[in-house]
Amino acid sequence: MFKEKIQTLAKSFAPDLIQIRRHLHANPELSYQEFNTSAFVQQQLTQMGIDFEVKATTGIMATIKGEDPTSRVIALRADMDALPILEENDVPYQSLNKGVMHACGHDVHTTILLGAAKILQSLKAEWSGTIKLLFQPGEERNPGGASYMIKEHVLDNPRPSGIVALHVHPGLEVGKLSFRKGRVMASADEIYITIKSKGGHAAAPHLTADTVLIAAQLIVSLQQIISRNNSPISPSVLSICSVQGGNTTNVIPSEVKLMGTFRAMDETWRYKAHELIKKQAIGLVESMGAEIDLHIDIGYPTVDNDPIFTEASWQLANDYMGKHNVEETELRMGAEDFGYYTQVIPGCFFRLGVRNEAKGIVHQVHTPKFDIDESAIEIGAGMMAYLGINLTK
Repeated sequence: MFKEKIQTLAKSFAPDLIQIRRHLHANPELSYQEFNTSAFVQQQLTQMGIDFEVKATTGIMATIKGEDPTSRVIALRADMDALPILEENDVPYQSLNKGVMHACGHDVHTTILLGAAKILQSLKAEWSGTIKLLFQPGEERNPGGASYMIKEHVLDNPRPSGIVALHVHPGLEVGKLSFRKGRVMASADEIYITIKSKGGHAAAPHLTADTVLIAAQLIVSLQQIISRNNSPISPSVLSICSVQGGNTTNVIPSEVKLMGTFRAMDETWRYKAHELIKKQAIGLVESMGAEIDLHIDIGYPTVDNDPIFTEASWQLANDYMGKHNVEETELRMGAEDFGYYTQVIPGCFFRLGVRNEAKGIVHQVHTPKFDIDESAIEIGAGMMAYLGINLTK
C-alpha cells in the first residue's frame, strides 16, 4: 500500500522537484558558504509545515513525527555544497556563479531530500516513528560538515537507530540503484608540502638546492610508500595533484609547493603511512640540501555501511524498485564525510543511477560537464521516503 502511495506522490511532485533542482543548480555555493541555499531549503520546509532548526551555521535539522513519534527514529541526510569548477554545460539552468558548479550532484541530493520530506509530511498520519532530515554543509571540504553537525547534536535527543544517504552515480543507468554492505569508501587525507631553498640562476645549479628537481624526485619517491610498504590486497592511493613553483625559464625558484591526497581502506595502515610519508619526504628533501614544511590534514574516515541496517535497506529497495534494478555497488577510493555518521550510528550509503547515454549524460562527477537524467529525482525522492517509513517500523 505505502509503495503505491509513495510512487504516486513522487510522480506528482516530480515537475516541481525538477524546478527546485534547477534553481539549486543555477545558484551553487561553496563549502560552508551555503547561506542562500540554506535559506531556500528553510523556505521550502516552512511551506510544507515541517519544523526545523539551523545547525552548524548553514546546516538544517528538520523533524517529521508520525502517528507514534516515540517509536523508532531514522535519519535521512543530504549535502548542499558545490565545487570550484567552471561549468561547461549549455543548459538553461547553467550555474550563474562563475567558477562554482554543482559538479557532484549535491543539488540533486538536496532536492531529493526535500521531495522525500514532502512525501513523508503528506503521509505522516499513516506511519509511526520520527524521521530526522539532515541538510548539511561542507561535504567537499575538510573537516567535513558532518563533523560539525554531529558536534551540534543532530544525532541526539532522540538518537536515530540508523542513518541513510544516497549519492548520484554517473556510471549507473538511470532507474537503477546500488548498495554494498561493510566498508564502501576510503578515508581521505590532504598532503601539503613546501620545498625551500635560497633559489638561484638556472646556469649555476651548484650554488643552490634545485627545488624543482627535488619536487620531481619526491613525487616519484612517495609512490614507493604505497607499492612497497602496503599490502597489495589492501587498496590505497597517494596522488600529488598540484605542483606550483617558478615563473620563468632561467630562475631556480626558492620555493615549490606540492598538494595531494592520500586514500586508504585500512585505518591502521592509514596512520602508519602518514609517518612513512613524513619520514621519506623530510629525509629526501634535506639530503638534497633544501628545507621542507610538511602538513598532513587528517580528513574523512572510511565509510562503513552497517551490514544489518544496509541489508534491510537493500531489501526495501528490491521491493520498491524491483530486484532487477538493484545492484551491488563497487568498492570506491572516493571519500565521503558520511563516514563520521557511521562511526556513531548504523548507516547505509547507496548509489542512485543518473546516466543516460542516449541523452549524452555520461560525464563523471567533479567535471565541468557533469549532469543527470532528471527522472532520477522522482526515483530518489520516493526511495528515500519509502526507506524512512519502513525503517522506523
